[in-house]
Amino acid sequence: MAASPSRGEVLSLFRSFLRTARGFSDYNVREYTKRRAIDAFRHNKDLSEPSQVSAAFADGKSQLEIAKRQAIVYSLYAPEIKSVMELKH
Repeated sequence: MAASPSRGEVLSLFRSFLRTARGFSDYNVREYTKRRAIDAFRHNKDLSEPSQVSAAFADGKSQLEIAKRQAIVYSLYAPEIKSVMELKH
């Protein structure tokens, strides 16, 4: 069984999620990714069992890799028109 991740490793994973979310050009996808990451980390913040923490951390790492791949795909097919939420007045 792998050792439980340190607090620094968990925070690093969280920051990586937020950094990856910024890579999405579409406002809705970007905000969804940020919201989903925040919700998942809040949901798992009370885990105390080392095996549960390790499993949640491993799942988070795999979800991060998926998000990174999706950011690349979305960048290839980025819309030419920005979202209404991003328009300058």
